[in-house]
Amino acid sequence: MDNNKKIEWLLRIGVAGEFLGHGLLAIGGKKDWLGWISQMTNVSDSTAATLLLLIGFLDVAVAIIVLVKPMRPVLLWAAFWGFWTALVRPLVGQSVLDFIERFANWAAPLALFYFYKKDNSNR
Repeated sequence: MDNNKKIEWLLRIGVAGEFLGHGLLAIGGKKDWLGWISQMTNVSDSTAATLLLLIGFLDVAVAIIVLVKPMRPVLLWAAFWGFWTALVRPLVGQSVLDFIERFANWAAPLALFYFYKKDNSNR
């Protein structure tokens, strides 16, 4: 396996692990996240739970797609979503360091997006 393949698979596994972990926590109804959804959208607890469940399934789907057949639009979504969910922390009152700590949540899918973009431009 050449170095490019190793880099690709390290990024794919990293992105998939992040989205699988977050997805499963969301499906499990992580209490903090339910509160953040209610706080930011002003919806009821049951609506927040439904939204979090849908987000969880979407995150798991992203993880599977990245492992099985990565698609650049999905990677762009993953970068956007990783950035947004990192940014939510200071928006709900946590330290900006909680945002900085999560730079890899958006940078890894973005790096994989550009990895594939570079690969396509060489063909």
